[in-house]
Amino acid sequence: MAGNLTFSMIKPYAVQQNYIGAILHIINEHGFKIKSMRMLKLHKADAENFYKIHQEKPFFNGLVEFMSSGPIVALILEKENAVEDFRKIIGNTNPEVAEQGTIRKIFGKSIEKNAVHGSDSDENALIEANFFFSARERY
Repeated sequence: MAGNLTFSMIKPYAVQQNYIGAILHIINEHGFKIKSMRMLKLHKADAENFYKIHQEKPFFNGLVEFMSSGPIVALILEKENAVEDFRKIIGNTNPEVAEQGTIRKIFGKSIEKNAVHGSDSDENALIEANFFFSARERY
């Protein structure tokens, strides 16, 4: 059974381009409720820890550098079937091939600067949410 929470981050490029409000608007339009939200700058060690699943991949160092290059907005979102529905509205990692109307198509610049992160499973949504938010920061 699908869960009702997912985790997302608005990445540094999208924050720098002032896309936060527009991205949040799309999220709300698709029926997601924001349960927790915070803006912060990841330290390099935090980015390495968050993305450790990719540490052996060739893009890891660039990803860590990018994700620690400026502020991000971390979000816990609620909706029935949250992970799957959110993956649909964010689109393909590569904005060039993402479907029209998806967040990454509209606001992404490249595979590396694809505007947002979205959890890929209910299990990872919980892990990722716990990385950024304590129990008392959730509503």
